[in-house]
Amino acid sequence: MAAAEAEVVSPLMVDTDPNTSGTAAASEAAAVAEAARTESQAQVSKAALAAKLMSLSGVFAVHKPKGPTSAELLNRLKEKLLAEAGMPSPEWNKRQKQTLKVGHGGTLDSAAQGVLVVGIGRGTKMLTSMLSGSKRYIAIGELGKATDTLDSTGKVTEEKPYDKITQEDIEGILQKFTGNIMQVPPLYSALKKDGQRLSTLMKKGKVVEARPARPVTVHSISLLKFQPPFFTLDVECGGGFYIRSLVSDIGKELSSCASVLELTRTKQGPFTLAQHALPEDRWTIDDIEQSLERCTSLLPEELTFKKLKSDNSIDQVISCGYITLRETKREDDAVKTL
Repeated sequence: MAAAEAEVVSPLMVDTDPNTSGTAAASEAAAVAEAARTESQAQVSKAALAAKLMSLSGVFAVHKPKGPTSAELLNRLKEKLLAEAGMPSPEWNKRQKQTLKVGHGGTLDSAAQGVLVVGIGRGTKMLTSMLSGSKRYIAIGELGKATDTLDSTGKVTEEKPYDKITQEDIEGILQKFTGNIMQVPPLYSALKKDGQRLSTLMKKGKVVEARPARPVTVHSISLLKFQPPFFTLDVECGGGFYIRSLVSDIGKELSSCASVLELTRTKQGPFTLAQHALPEDRWTIDDIEQSLERCTSLLPEELTFKKLKSDNSIDQVISCGYITLRETKREDDAVKTL
């Protein structure tokens, strides 16, 4: 009887085994706990790195490539270190008056490469000696061409013949540029007028008067190679000396003109490009810590940060998102915020 037939409904497949459901819940809880442990360990690791970063003090050297300015390279270094430590951006640090201090001890032109000495923490107090200390360069000059910047980045302002110039001619005039001499700095330079760099004023089209000649020191200069129109110099000099001005003056002394084609700083103070300058792939907290130990040991004892005046210290709280740590700051430190 069809009307009397009961409708058959398939039951839902439900796992009613309490052991199975309990195991699933336990597995989920274990996964959550493991994720929490992993996150906690990562936070502890980042906190340790941040503490190590904020404790770094001294000077070290990095390899500046062609292209960025010295200031741009320094900002790139700061960003890499802060990112590794899990700390916020430099803009956040500025608002929070963060006290990680980083500076460099002598500008390299954007077109130049080589050793750039960096001070971190209280090591920034040592940088004055780097500015006035000895530096060594390998410069490739080009005869017959003068530019407004005195190097290959500028506009050509003059061209003169150079075919009669010999290697002996160049070697014969180098003595005039050795020792304590007077030098006119380039208009495109880091020197300032009314608080602005001369190079910035020049790029804005402002009229800038040439600076008077000033005393500088050249410890040694030699001609390494001459393949007209190019000549290569090895120069060791004191602070405030401009290789671009030297090459320009050499061109004038030879009754021609000249500009810098390539410039490499191979040494600054005791730090050499080959032995001490860290390439960018080694800009890590651990690598810099090791470099600080090596480089600081090369400095005269009176320059090391261990000799800096230590007054009463104060604690400063540094907030880093999910971590908080304390840094001991000397009251005599000049705070440079990032």
